Amino acid sequence: MTDEYYMKIALLEAEIAANRNEIPIGAIVVCQNQIIAQAHNLTETLNDVTAHAEMQAITMASEFLGGKYLRDCTLYVTVEPCAMCAGAIGWAQIERVVYGTSDEKKGFSIIAPNALHPKCQITKGVLQEECSTIMKDFFKKRR
Repeated sequence: MTDEYYMKIALLEAEIAANRNEIPIGAIVVCQNQIIAQAHNLTETLNDVTAHAEMQAITMASEFLGGKYLRDCTLYVTVEPCAMCAGAIGWAQIERVVYGTSDEKKGFSIIAPNALHPKCQITKGVLQEECSTIMKDFFKKRR
């Protein structure tokens, strides 16, 4: 499977979030070509500022694998992780992060560029246009 294939699944999660009036960010965790977690933002639903898509996906993947380290996993997320999520990604020792669109205001690359594990590989810009559009459309509707 390709990065684009998995990002399309993360985008489906983002659409679910948007339909629930959550900021439309979706995430999945893949291990050995198997999707082991799918999630979207739940901050409004759970009234919890930490309920980001990445945090939800990390928790699900850890439960699935029965351990806190996700060394052989790839996280696909539609928007660049924030500093909080990057810290969790680092602690989970996720091998690879693939994201769609950058977050120029709160993305980890600006706020906490060293938060990820040193061996973590980053791929950015996968389906960037689609990932950016869903965010822009969501915020246009809210204004």
